Amino acid sequence: MITFTEAQLTAWLSPFIWPFIRVLAVFSALPLFNRRNVPLRVRIALAAFITVTAQPSLPQMPVVPLDSAIAVMLVIQQVLIGVTIGFAVRLVFAAVEYAGELIGLQMGLNFAASFDPVSAGQITATSSFFATMVAWIFIALNGHLIVISAVVNSFQSFPVGPEPFAFLRKTLPHRWGAEIFATGLWIALPIITMLLFVNLVLGFISRVASQIQIFAIGFPITLGVGLAGLYYIVPALEQPFLMTLERLLAQLR
Repeated sequence: MITFTEAQLTAWLSPFIWPFIRVLAVFSALPLFNRRNVPLRVRIALAAFITVTAQPSLPQMPVVPLDSAIAVMLVIQQVLIGVTIGFAVRLVFAAVEYAGELIGLQMGLNFAASFDPVSAGQITATSSFFATMVAWIFIALNGHLIVISAVVNSFQSFPVGPEPFAFLRKTLPHRWGAEIFATGLWIALPIITMLLFVNLVLGFISRVASQIQIFAIGFPITLGVGLAGLYYIVPALEQPFLMTLERLLAQLR
């Protein structure tokens, strides 16, 4: 008859359970994986698979009784670190979507807002288009592999310990919100500049030839210039997206 003690069972589970909780928290907050159409079983299976395959590169995990107060603190720490990693990726997605909002505002397309069942809010046409494009770019550039690498490396930078808030004091994730506005404006700035020049020309025309119905011709011109700008700026989304993603995840390594 095979017998084992509680201490042996805890020693066997400790190398698996703490990385599993952290990786599962990442998938719970990671864009594209935290949607309702992704079943919970899929997230659990992916977290278990990554945890098992990453075992050789992980440091030694502390052996803590699972019914102790320290175990509760360790669970809180893994959840905080995992959610923060997913939050960092979500900020990059939000920055690109914010660029779409700015471009749509200048093009006059923000009047055509629709309900987004994923975010349960209003979303504009250009923002929805940029959200779709950044999702394709994330998969095409192996962004999911970059995130997995950041999660595995986070066990070296922020090992499993009984202080859950030490990670937040070191990384200060509440300051990352500035990346949304900086990156979004950086992406949208070329088209905003083009449309600003078009508006200046239209304003000059309305002053010189007041008999021209500037509102009748202004919207088609602004829309055409904006669509032409989108044609050239969308292929260039790869560089700012990848740079911002690596810059945020580098703080977790």
